Amino acid sequence: MSSKVRVRFAPSPTGPLHIGGVRTALYNYLFAKKHGGDFVLRIEDTDQNRYVEGAEDYIVESLNWCGIPFDEGPGKEKGFGPYRQSERKDKYQKYAEKLIESGNAYYAFDTSEELDAHRKDHEAEGKTFIYNWHNREKLKNSLNMSQDELNEKLESGDDYVIRFKSPKDEILKLKDIIRGEIEIDTNILDDKVLFKSDGMPTYHLANIVDDHLMEITHVIRGEEWLPSLALHFMLYRAFGWQAPEFAHLPLIMKPQGKGKLSKRDGDKMGFPVFPLEWKDPKSGEISAGYREDGYFPEAVVNMLAFLGWNPGTEQEFFSLEELTKVFELERVHKGGAKFDPEKTKWFQQHYMHEKNSEILAEKFEKVLEDKAVNAKREYTVEVIELIKERAVFVEDLWDQGYFFFISPTSFEPKDSKKAWKEDTGSLMQELADLLSAQEDFTAENLQEKVKAWIKEKGIGFGKVMMPLRIALVGALQGPDLYKIAEMIGKEETINRIQKAIKTLD
Repeated sequence: MSSKVRVRFAPSPTGPLHIGGVRTALYNYLFAKKHGGDFVLRIEDTDQNRYVEGAEDYIVESLNWCGIPFDEGPGKEKGFGPYRQSERKDKYQKYAEKLIESGNAYYAFDTSEELDAHRKDHEAEGKTFIYNWHNREKLKNSLNMSQDELNEKLESGDDYVIRFKSPKDEILKLKDIIRGEIEIDTNILDDKVLFKSDGMPTYHLANIVDDHLMEITHVIRGEEWLPSLALHFMLYRAFGWQAPEFAHLPLIMKPQGKGKLSKRDGDKMGFPVFPLEWKDPKSGEISAGYREDGYFPEAVVNMLAFLGWNPGTEQEFFSLEELTKVFELERVHKGGAKFDPEKTKWFQQHYMHEKNSEILAEKFEKVLEDKAVNAKREYTVEVIELIKERAVFVEDLWDQGYFFFISPTSFEPKDSKKAWKEDTGSLMQELADLLSAQEDFTAENLQEKVKAWIKEKGIGFGKVMMPLRIALVGALQGPDLYKIAEMIGKEETINRIQKAIKTLD
């Protein structure tokens, strides 16, 4: 076994990658990077019936978008390939045969009809049929055949499977980094199928052989693999190989907390459960993705890191580098982690505020383009600096600051009623004249002049500032009014005041 830490993420290309899978990849990545190790991507595509076109590319693109690319895998060969299970088919049969030679496995010729009949008989008696030590000597397999009989069956091409021979009367003591010690009574285990006569291994055999040949030191995977741990441990032992260390991650639960998070939950509650948008090649159905919904990868990664792990401190915002430094499998929880869509938005809002306004401007220009607005980059950056603290997504910047780019086309009725009184029109005309006379149209100067004028008239600030906001913005919202006036300029400020007088008086 390699002394260097080597972990693998081994998804099946049967559709888009669920965020539960992304979290498994993230934890593998963090663990590998923390220990100066390798993060390997292996595509488990032995089930060709469920293979979906485009799913492998989707997996790779998702990892890259999240900023957790694999070090080794399809297209990044490092001497342990091929990295697709379907291209490793020739490797497995000899290992299945080794297990037969050592007495740890056997050929079984029972047809599916015969096994179904056994199941039905057991059900009729209120029992469950398990193929293992208590009945294997009576079933159709090589354990109760002569060598000649077996050879004849194999030569005549009878269908068979190779089953693992689970030991009787043994208590296995297994160790899991997250769950501690686990005890399993081998009497309750069935003799799992490892290999089929069509030349294809089952997941269990392929997975063990590949992990061994790829020198994987730590297997970090979802809780759903916990029931397979005993078999995998016994397979390593049967081969005489050193087993990797295992860590089984908790499930990601529905927001209500009962049951595993599914695509249906996302559809129902309006949040994505996939990192990128996915178009089903068969049905054409489109599933939402975090990227296309406007989330930043940093927000998604930060949210996923906390789904089942915590650093043991009060800190909640972590860059990938910081996560790598503090991540420990021992701090991963055993219990399921409840998914909270609002918390994801909270992370997104934080990263929105932190994001360089130049980068935001570049993204926001696509929104401006759709609105047929042409603005200089420096101007857009300045606008974003003023409004980004209220935005969650780049798209929100338009709602928060449209008035910097276009004159309001209407005035919010409720706000207008509150702000515009009988004498407001004449006051606004006076204000327009005052602003017209200003050579220095900076926010500082405007504030000084307008404040002095209001004081001189002896009226309340709200009497002037509220209708001015309605005139410039169209509603009672937005950042500092003097700054808005400075940004849109003198001519546009006066025009908007005149339009408001005309419309609202």
